Amino acid sequence: MAAFTELVFSGVQPTGNLHLGNYLGAVKRFVEMQGREAQCLYCVVDLHAITVWQDPEALRGQIREVTAAFLAAGIDPKRSIVFNQSQVPQHAELAWVFNCVARLGWLNRMTQFKEKAGKDRENASIGLYDYPVLMAADILAYRATHVPVGEDQKQHLELTRDIAQKFNTDFGKSIAAHGHGEAFFPITEPLIGGPAARVMSLRDGSKKMSKSDPSDNARINLTDEADTIAQKIRRAKTDSEPLPSEIAGLKERPEADNLVGIYAALAGITREAVLRDFGGAQFSTFKPALADLAVTNLAPIAGEMRRLTADPGHIDAVLADGAGRAETIAAQTLDAVKDIVGFVRRSPNLQAVR
Repeated sequence: MAAFTELVFSGVQPTGNLHLGNYLGAVKRFVEMQGREAQCLYCVVDLHAITVWQDPEALRGQIREVTAAFLAAGIDPKRSIVFNQSQVPQHAELAWVFNCVARLGWLNRMTQFKEKAGKDRENASIGLYDYPVLMAADILAYRATHVPVGEDQKQHLELTRDIAQKFNTDFGKSIAAHGHGEAFFPITEPLIGGPAARVMSLRDGSKKMSKSDPSDNARINLTDEADTIAQKIRRAKTDSEPLPSEIAGLKERPEADNLVGIYAALAGITREAVLRDFGGAQFSTFKPALADLAVTNLAPIAGEMRRLTADPGHIDAVLADGAGRAETIAAQTLDAVKDIVGFVRRSPNLQAVR
């Protein structure tokens, strides 16, 4: 396979309140990846958000809130490119090309559509069904080599890889003829998360922490104040047994496993290290320590988010700057795709017809 310059792309949907799971599974990792040599692009994927109906005013606020979370957590918009998807039209245009590359059978295997649409699939939007193709376009518009993914997105990344491979195969001769070697798109690799890539509900350790959970006590929102964070951890569901000294002891104890994983991720250590310190301890000892750690990590982010969201003009300027930089890359990709596919592009040097 051809060599590609390392580039990391990832996105977060602007729907509902961002919570601890979003932070540990995505935003915290985005900050850490700024230390890589690779260019990093972090996108607020607002086109994905409208696969289900969104109130327009609420959506605008949520786009800015996710951007504020990126910045408050430590993403530097000068080192990384921070933008919202709808400001870069190449995402949607490339998605149409990929709609003509992807196969219906591939999309029919996507389990997330089945879960989100439920039994009333006939009334689901086509956008919800086609979501994974747009995700492939998001990634491949920048010819990204790596994408940080959680368990629920691994199947979509496999589709991205399938689309890239089929495009490279279908248009192999044209790709070579236009000077791109044996492959135009990379086969994007996943960056799998650390100890708490999948954060579960504080009320039910068998369910993922979710923005849509009817109980606010099931999640820690990034906008929660220190007292609220501590209170939610104190009230988190647990069992009556002390913490084990070995990882194997967490099996069949989903709530205990979840809290240990959250502590590990916030502290930047392994689950084994947490149990070395707290093995044998009751939750009456462990929960206050976890609450202190969570408050130390999250309360400053919440405060900075409040400061940033009070200045929407600044957030909009960050998004506009990032969109301009992102479009410079994506436009080069799409122009090359049009040439490879066989479209006739408008040349800036052509004279107007008189």
